[in-house]
Amino acid sequence: MADGTTHAPGAGRRRPGEPLIAVQGLTKRYREGEHEREVLRGVDLHIDAGELVVLLGRSGSGKSTFLNLISGIDLPTSGTITMGGTNLTALSEQERTLFRRQHIGFVFQAFNLIPTLTVAENVLLPLELNGRTGADEQRQALAYLAEVGLGDRAGSFPDRLSGGEQQRVAIARALAHDPLLILADEPTGNLDVRTAAQVMALLDRLVRQAGKTMLVVTHDPDLRALADRVLVLEEGRIVDAAATVA
Repeated sequence: MADGTTHAPGAGRRRPGEPLIAVQGLTKRYREGEHEREVLRGVDLHIDAGELVVLLGRSGSGKSTFLNLISGIDLPTSGTITMGGTNLTALSEQERTLFRRQHIGFVFQAFNLIPTLTVAENVLLPLELNGRTGADEQRQALAYLAEVGLGDRAGSFPDRLSGGEQQRVAIARALAHDPLLILADEPTGNLDVRTAAQVMALLDRLVRQAGKTMLVVTHDPDLRALADRVLVLEEGRIVDAAATVA
């Protein structure tokens, strides 16, 4: 643009029948001293719109690397990632940042709420970052606080909430800007068993109610029950969990 403004690439046109996410030949290598370590080896994966996919893997199996690639935080050594018709691997770093901000919602293990912002301000942050300050959009986003049972805590700060309540705020924030994809990275890792089950049931209900697509990356096999499909990352490749059962 002549004015120097950088615009976020929108989701491209996805042909009928195409998956929402298409990963092809994804490889990632890291240099460690004099040696090169291959974390991902020619991964192929399709995720359809509306699917809830659980990706299991042991610590160090490459789950975090895969998440960084699928969200556009990092680039693969080779291969492509297409989301909503947009080839993320063909975008610049700034374009990937803007795409991620617009089209991906995150639920993290550590909640990642901003302590100096109120609960309502945390939920509205994705809209603010995208310049979507309309009253109707903000009202719709804040409605998620009621959905997660925290409508009366909008003015509270995160340190006044329990871990389970903070994760519920994070769920509302992840959905607030109507993203294409929800990425949940070990979403129950900091919660006790009972609270974890409640939070995951809530996340499952709200994501399906909104018709969203979700990829849950975890080492917790108990999350299998929520999934439409369970995959396992092992030795740098993703396989169907059914194929790993002896």
